Amino acid sequence: MKKFFGEFKTFIARGNVLDMAVGVIVGSAFTAIVNALCNNILKPVVNWILALILGEESLSSIFTYLKKVTDETGHVILEKSIYIDWGSLINAVIQFILIAFVLFCIVKAFNKIKAAANDVNNAKLTREERKEMAAMGLNFRHIADIKKYRAKKAEEKSKAEAAAAEKEAALEAEKAAAERAANPTAEDLLKEILSVLKEGKDVSGKN
Repeated sequence: MKKFFGEFKTFIARGNVLDMAVGVIVGSAFTAIVNALCNNILKPVVNWILALILGEESLSSIFTYLKKVTDETGHVILEKSIYIDWGSLINAVIQFILIAFVLFCIVKAFNKIKAAANDVNNAKLTREERKEMAAMGLNFRHIADIKKYRAKKAEEKSKAEAAAAEKEAALEAEKAAAERAANPTAEDLLKEILSVLKEGKDVSGKN
């Protein structure tokens, strides 16, 4: 039991779990705000615009009735009728667009903050790197010069790694050739015998 609660504590204390919990709470609060905005402000405006487009003073004209139930006075009873509420549909679309737009803005702002933090981290230089930048005529206080310096160092590192890999491959090839010469295979011996016989035949032919 103690081990179980220990694992549960470790699970709860994880950073991603806490971040997810905060995201769910903030998302719920944001959803309530968006719903209030759509239901109390946007939906009446949408219904009013649809009523103006249809040229009717009553909002009942924005419904498409599949089954209309009326009372004794001829008024439609919406609770008992079957209808399509175009205003609610448009309101749902607007609500989706609003949520998607706000999430896009949040993600974009977060990415900018993350990029700025990465730039700050990449801007940290050692004393030796500052001396190298000064020798190259670059200002270590400018982000653009730091990026240029980093790019050049990365290129030099890539070239050095490629040269080292090429040198290692050449050494491996020489080692393999030496091992093959020290321990010839049956095929190598056969080729050598054929070569010797061919040389002997050429010599006898000349004589």
